[in-house]
Amino acid sequence: MALLIDTPVWPWRGRKWSHLVSDVDHDELHAFVAAHLGMPRRAFQGDHYDVPEELYAVAVGAGAEPVGSRELLQRLMGAGLRRKKPRG
Repeated sequence: MALLIDTPVWPWRGRKWSHLVSDVDHDELHAFVAAHLGMPRRAFQGDHYDVPEELYAVAVGAGAEPVGSRELLQRLMGAGLRRKKPRG
């Protein structure tokens, strides 16, 4: 299992957020989020979940590995699971 979460520093709507990814496959990520964070599948952003700062410790306690945002992106790209945002 290789679930990765970066530090909750991304501001949006008055809160700070982390990115939670898997560098194995999306099925692993969906199962982890459903089992431990209770977030709906519709919260999936194509290659990651945005996790509010209040769930960061829950995710880490359940086994997500805290990493920096650069490492998270490198490992996601290295696994071939990075999905670029559509332009337009």
